[in-house]
Amino acid sequence: MEIVPLKADLKKVLKKHYLVRKFTKQKKLFENNPRHPSLNTEKLSPKSLNIYSFRLDKKWRVIFIILPDGKAEIVDINPHYQ
Repeated sequence: MEIVPLKADLKKVLKKHYLVRKFTKQKKLFENNPRHPSLNTEKLSPKSLNIYSFRLDKKWRVIFIILPDGKAEIVDINPHYQ
């Protein structure tokens, strides 16, 4: 599944928290297989909003939506609840 280019504010989050390499690795996995086990892709609640996440690591997750054209748009990168 293709991911649309990141917005500038999300790129800043990746740089600020030194996540660029992890994001690049996980993005490649996601584009090849969105259900890859190490991504832990899941649909978030409430399910009716069609918002999904995949993990960068144990602490960080990527929040995304699926656009009508089938591409994924990342809307947030945030610390995962623990």
